[in-house]
Amino acid sequence: MKKLWGSYLNASLILKITIALILGIIVGLIFGEQATVFAPLGDLLMRLLQFIIIPLILFTLIVGINQTKLGNLGRMGGKVFLYYVVTSALAITVGLAVANVFEPGTGITQPPEEEIEANEHPGIASVLLNIVPKNIVTAFGDMNLLGIIFTAFTFGIAIAALRSSKEHADLGEHVYKLVNGLNEATFKIMNAILQYVPIGIFAIIAGTIGQQGLDTILSLGNMVLVLYIALIVQVGIYVLFMLAFKMKPGEFFAQARTPMITAFVTQSSSGTLPVTLNAANRLGLSKSLYGFSLPLGATINMDGAAIRIAVSAVFAANYADISLGFTSMLSIVIVGTLASIGTAGVPGAGIVMIATVFSQVGLPMEAVAILTSIDALVGMGATSLNITGDLVGTSIINKTEKKHEEASA
Repeated sequence: MKKLWGSYLNASLILKITIALILGIIVGLIFGEQATVFAPLGDLLMRLLQFIIIPLILFTLIVGINQTKLGNLGRMGGKVFLYYVVTSALAITVGLAVANVFEPGTGITQPPEEEIEANEHPGIASVLLNIVPKNIVTAFGDMNLLGIIFTAFTFGIAIAALRSSKEHADLGEHVYKLVNGLNEATFKIMNAILQYVPIGIFAIIAGTIGQQGLDTILSLGNMVLVLYIALIVQVGIYVLFMLAFKMKPGEFFAQARTPMITAFVTQSSSGTLPVTLNAANRLGLSKSLYGFSLPLGATINMDGAAIRIAVSAVFAANYADISLGFTSMLSIVIVGTLASIGTAGVPGAGIVMIATVFSQVGLPMEAVAILTSIDALVGMGATSLNITGDLVGTSIINKTEKKHEEASA
């Protein structure tokens, strides 16, 4: 038994996840809804990932801030925000283009079984206000990633100021060493959690496939297929970005595939964050960069969700026999980009976001009820692309920062 456990620990994580994924699909297809008996194992994985998110963001960012010049943070932050906005708008454009070629939703006339009400999007002002939490406890308790990032930035800059002052330099150094030690301890805990990831993935995928079944996949297969084609096109664009910045896509995906698969199964950008941060560390990216760019991306950068909005909009238009003109498509791009900002990176958030966009651009809400039947299937691919876009952007910006440092030297 000890030898078997040792073999498991020594096996590569991606191999274990791949085997778990295949076994989960097989078990889900064979046992159907009975496969949900494994649900507690999947719930445990989500709890473990959420458990480690706060210390990861807090300590990684504080340590990162103290390893770089404060002037660099503003420059990196501007690049990160610009990249996220541009790629979100680009993703919606890609989704609309692909969907208009393949026309999902044509010929579907089935009546809706339920009605979905759209929630009003909080708007950019509310998203910006959420950056500053009412208090630290609320930010941590509500898993307000923007608020946690703000808290880490504040304390990170304060500790850096202490270390650079004559009066409190020793005190600041002691505090920094403590935080750095806690950061290393957090990564030790995360490495232990990663050993459980394959088991949780097996449970989640078995339950998802068991509940969805082949009937749902086949009934709306055109919609699912079109969405995944659009996702693949967007990945191709990422590859072009990497090549333009003289990066090696093979090396990138060798490390990115683990968080991509984890996001695919969990359908949670924020839940996958510990695995994404670990991948960034393995890619050799700057802690001061990925410590805030990845948590921020898990909150506001939703390229996969943006593509999902676009494809769903064309599906709804075809379902209701509505012609989408240039003005309507432009509205979808603008509203969809804004809607994807601040949308929670958790399972089920996609349907609420789609309903919000539909209500704003005048598309039938009945189509949303139909789309709920394939929510998990499309949510998997969309979430996987979400974290891929975050990692690609962080890697590219890291490359530009290295060039800036070389030019300044």
